[in-house]
Amino acid sequence: MYENRSGSQRSAASPQATQQAAVRDFATSVAGTLGSAGAGLWPDAVAAPAGDLLKVHEAAAQQGWFELGPEGALDFLVAASRELGKRACPLPVADAYVATRLLPDELAARVGQGDLRIVVSELAPRGDELGPLEGAQHATHVLVLDRASGVGELRPVTGTAAQEGLAVPAWVRVTTGEVVARVEVEPARVRSALDAMRLAVAARAVAAGARMHELAVAHSLVRRQFGKPIGAFGAVQQRTAATQIDVMAATALIDQAVQVAMAAAGRENGPGDTDLAVDLAVRLVVDTVTGIGFGAQHTLGAIGFFEEHEASWLFRRVHADKLLLASGARDGVARALVEDGRSLPRLDLGRRAEAFREEVHALLRRHTTDGVTDPEGLREEMTRLDWFALGWPEGDGGLGASTEEQVVLHEELKYAGGPVDRAMSATMLLGHSLLRHGTPEQKATFLPLIREGRMAFCLGYSEPEAGSDLASLRTRAVRDGDEWVIDGQKSWTTRAQTASHVWLAVRTDPAAQPRHAGITIFLVPMDTPGIEVQQHVALSGEISCTVFYDGVRVPDSARVGDVDGGWKVITDALAAERVVMGGVAATMRRNLDALLDVLRRSPQDVGAAALDRLCSLAARLQAARVLVVRATQAMEGTEARTIGPVAAVLSGELAEELAEAAIELLGPAGALAPGAPDSPQPFGGVSFDAALRVAPMYVIGGGTNDIQRGIIARALGLPRE
Repeated sequence: MYENRSGSQRSAASPQATQQAAVRDFATSVAGTLGSAGAGLWPDAVAAPAGDLLKVHEAAAQQGWFELGPEGALDFLVAASRELGKRACPLPVADAYVATRLLPDELAARVGQGDLRIVVSELAPRGDELGPLEGAQHATHVLVLDRASGVGELRPVTGTAAQEGLAVPAWVRVTTGEVVARVEVEPARVRSALDAMRLAVAARAVAAGARMHELAVAHSLVRRQFGKPIGAFGAVQQRTAATQIDVMAATALIDQAVQVAMAAAGRENGPGDTDLAVDLAVRLVVDTVTGIGFGAQHTLGAIGFFEEHEASWLFRRVHADKLLLASGARDGVARALVEDGRSLPRLDLGRRAEAFREEVHALLRRHTTDGVTDPEGLREEMTRLDWFALGWPEGDGGLGASTEEQVVLHEELKYAGGPVDRAMSATMLLGHSLLRHGTPEQKATFLPLIREGRMAFCLGYSEPEAGSDLASLRTRAVRDGDEWVIDGQKSWTTRAQTASHVWLAVRTDPAAQPRHAGITIFLVPMDTPGIEVQQHVALSGEISCTVFYDGVRVPDSARVGDVDGGWKVITDALAAERVVMGGVAATMRRNLDALLDVLRRSPQDVGAAALDRLCSLAARLQAARVLVVRATQAMEGTEARTIGPVAAVLSGELAEELAEAAIELLGPAGALAPGAPDSPQPFGGVSFDAALRVAPMYVIGGGTNDIQRGIIARALGLPRE
């Protein structure tokens, strides 16, 4: 069982941090070799029509870019591909990576030194012509690979012909001579090498789109219309934020696939989930990368439409790379999930966290019968194990667990259906704030209840005129000696009808500037005279309440934190909510697995369109999961300010789409309650009907997605509207 442990997981991860620093240094070196500010070999995308790929190839060979394959340095390959993508440069560095992974050592060494300039083709040759191929203008050889058999043929290039069109530099059709070398390896090795190439192309495409997005954001700050920067317009902010979400999601999923692939390369038991992780990343890029380009182009307007601007050439690169990925993409995701019975790749949060995950699984098994979990038995054992105080400091009676271990606990409990949701919310949203801001008496009263999972609370935040804009709340508390008198109204208060206490945000200084400066937090018993609860049944079937406060008198001892200092208390609680946010993604993963279980009963009946839809949804869900984990680990900087809202928006919109897809794929039976005679789900199983009805709350609860996108836009530097 989980025990108090000394030592930091972050310090244990220092080799990873060292590797990441080395990759960043390498990327900086690649950028320096290519040049910048209009000078160098290929300083920006405007060089695309006239750039000299041969000179870039020679410089790359001198810098060792073609020697990454034998080392399995996939992270370095992706870093180089991103720098090339920012400049719309199709240097075939990924082709060299594949060749040096598969060719005999002597030939691989010649590739690394730049003597052999190789491009890779998966297409079986018809006669002696191949193409169109990317970056083959100066190729000396083509390596033709058969993914299924593991056979490869190295053929010399005897002629080239540029294929003018979308791609700049142009794709090339090559004429080849007789085979000069033949390789026969395990098909898995060929698949692994080609997957590395797909990831590199995906990274290049996203980097090109991200560069367009960067240019668009900068333009929106200086381009003025109607007397103000266009970045202040709500439509521009929403589009910019949506583009940022796609950039971050695709980048994160590529990084995760790289991590999975490199971890698998160091294991003896094979590639594991590498193929599925790569397919998910590539699918997300294919789905989103041209939208990134179009979004940036729309913000840039006419200025980005002409060839003097980088965006014109980056636009071509984004679309060309997408076509390369789409044309060679395997229908791997949905087939793996439906026909092979696989699940989304697990996110490895480190040795300690993954060991703890097994403890959580064992706990849930002990309290689950026929798919139904006993919440009271689970709560009692979690109390004995002190898991409700898992993340509290040891000095405060907690277990001092890492953030990653807290994420694991929330994920697995939500995947199990959230049997102790209220107790877990109390420990995260109230417990951490009380530890920081509570008085000794408050801690003595409430922390034992929280650590035993018995704190029946509700949140008194939202009001009719203060939903996402919490700083506008109007419920007021006026001091009267040692007491406060509270008047006002709270809306959409879930579980208020069964709560013993309300965590209540009120205004104590109406004139405070900025507005959030005059807010104070109270922890108030719900049976206090003057509190009236009015129940409403939500679309989801849950009870939510309007709570009226009419002359409610509470002692000053009910105040948590300083007078007018409630915003700090609230934001401390919201920081802990990043861990709770992982529950949304875990719930969707549970729903997806339940849908897959039904579809697997007759996979032959799942049509191509349904498989395609599942593939897209699965890729986005995996991205949401990765972003949620990153949100919990983010410390400072732009990513820390944006990644939480990015994960929230992506998760909320995906919840609606996944729920809708489940109902549509299953037909009328999918809309029946579990246990109904014609329902595909047994009693206690996932209710697709309920998932659909609750889905809008993931978009509007806790700050609507429109507001969250505004937060993202401002984190990128765009002004308020």
